[in-house]
Amino acid sequence: MSRGMRFAAREVLASQGSPGDGVFTITEGMVRIYRLLADGRRQVLGFALPGDFLGLSLFDVYSFSADAVTDTVVCSFPRKSFVAYADQRPHLMGRLYEFASHELSLAQDQMVLLGRRTAEERVGTFLIMMRDRLRRLGHTSPTLPLSMTRQDIADYLGLTIETVSRTFTKLANAKTIVVVPDGVRMLRERDLERLAAG
Repeated sequence: MSRGMRFAAREVLASQGSPGDGVFTITEGMVRIYRLLADGRRQVLGFALPGDFLGLSLFDVYSFSADAVTDTVVCSFPRKSFVAYADQRPHLMGRLYEFASHELSLAQDQMVLLGRRTAEERVGTFLIMMRDRLRRLGHTSPTLPLSMTRQDIADYLGLTIETVSRTFTKLANAKTIVVVPDGVRMLRERDLERLAAG
């Protein structure tokens, strides 16, 4: 039922408002998930990593857009066939509920993040969240790869790109992180964890 598909960086996987006829699971790379607002602004909803599902929705159209941050490989399933297959397999439905619960948890985390936190707390939380997600995938290096742009991070955190850049510089000056090409090296993780805890 599945079909392997490759997407180059910046290539579109799904477009907001288009027919939601596919379900994807990420096997390699990173995908940016976002919504375009009526005034043309963009709100990044999250970054999908290997093991994440996209398109598990009750609606017939995609409520989001998704494009590849890096070269990405996905397994694509026709939505109707996938739903019919899952309906006949309770263990698979259980796993899908787990994915849906995880997605809801990430959305709730983002609401808190955008609520009453300072820029420094938002950036610290983002770094710890990405560290934890990558660790679950087996990443153990103290260097945290950040394939997304500063603008992506700003659009995710509800900040301007200037504020994100200033905050990275502030954390670097405090010797909490070292900014390296395509990421950061986390020197004082406990300080970042305190920021994340609010």
